[in-house]
Amino acid sequence: MTILLTILHVLVSIFMVAVVLLQSGKGAEMGASFGSSGSQSVFGAGGGTTFLSKMTTGAAVIFMLTSLTLAYISGQPSSSSIMSGKGKPAPAGKAPAQAPPATAPAAPAPLQGKPAAVPPAPAPPAQQK
Repeated sequence: MTILLTILHVLVSIFMVAVVLLQSGKGAEMGASFGSSGSQSVFGAGGGTTFLSKMTTGAAVIFMLTSLTLAYISGQPSSSSIMSGKGKPAPAGKAPAQAPPATAPAAPAPLQGKPAAVPPAPAPPAQQK
């Protein structure tokens, strides 16, 4: 269903581009750009809707409906996944060998009430002349 809608969407969009490019503008003459159109209406001479303008409207309606339908379908949760077979656990017979935890040397505990002794810092090397 999604593939059919996508194909229809692409075809309608190509058709709509072609129909819009075939239409001529309202002010196609050079004099219309300078205000010599001669009509008394505000936005130029109005006329009846042509066949191409009706085709543009129809293509635009179909384009919007397919756009909304494709957006709605893509937002629905999918029933299958490419990762559906990847969640199998490892076999129980082969457990990985565990190494014993490494023990770090412990710091000497401070005596009761007395702070631990801090070793003195090493002396800087003597300079020779």
